[in-house]
Amino acid sequence: MGNDGGSIPDRRDLVRTKAKAEQADKANQTRARWFFCALSKRLLQEPIVSCALGKLYNKDAVLEYLLDKSSYGDGEVICGHIRSLKDVKVLKLTHNPSPDKSTPINGDTLKVQFVCPLTFKEMLGSVPFVYIPTCGCVFSQAGLKTVSRADNGSPKDDSKEASPVDSEKQYQLCPSCGTKYDQSQDVLILNPSPKEEAIMHAIMLKRRAAEPTKTKGKKRKAVADAEQPSTKKKATVNSSNTGVSSATRAVVASLAEEEAKRKANMSDTIKSLYVSKGGPKRKETFMTMGTFTRYA
Repeated sequence: MGNDGGSIPDRRDLVRTKAKAEQADKANQTRARWFFCALSKRLLQEPIVSCALGKLYNKDAVLEYLLDKSSYGDGEVICGHIRSLKDVKVLKLTHNPSPDKSTPINGDTLKVQFVCPLTFKEMLGSVPFVYIPTCGCVFSQAGLKTVSRADNGSPKDDSKEASPVDSEKQYQLCPSCGTKYDQSQDVLILNPSPKEEAIMHAIMLKRRAAEPTKTKGKKRKAVADAEQPSTKKKATVNSSNTGVSSATRAVVASLAEEEAKRKANMSDTIKSLYVSKGGPKRKETFMTMGTFTRYA
């Protein structure tokens, strides 16, 4: 080996080392989470919704999944925890005032669509963002914390005594729309890390376990009420039937009186044409009476 006019081998050519595991490009992963729908993998377009785990979806993709669970192959893995549209919240995003001057993403032509309304930080994954489930407003985590600290430092009104329930919770007002929210529970991170997502998943399961059991639906209750009418309805029906029967009896009695008067004024010849119900039946009728017929 060597000294033959050829190349001199190196150690890496003679000794086979263990191949390094392939690592995913973190920049591409960040871009996929903040610019594309987690379910359909299409570019995020309003209306944009988020679930209890902080993932971003296009609302139309979530509707397609709820109507047909097999519309997306990995739908159960990605958003199997979404049972209905009540489990997602439409986000109120602030558009980037100057998208042409936004930070380039890996040299691509993608432009940052949204920013924080408090700090004007771009929503591209370099800064953590959060949203408030009660109203759907989105802020950067640092901007919301700064505003919350400023509100906590402001003097409070001692004339209003806080209830024991309110004292346990840290209520704040949304800096964008003024909606009341609990600072300790009603702030969810968008696109959290795996550890944070596991914690959010446990909190979601705990909240669902505390939900009250569903009672009989309105439609079923209406059907049951229709099958079993109330006593008031029965009383109304019975009273109406009683009124109708009494009126019918009065009409029948008046007709019977008029019939009796009419028969009383009849002549004997006309009376002979009628046969009483209790009397013997005649073979002859007024058509054959007084005439000869072999069939009479």
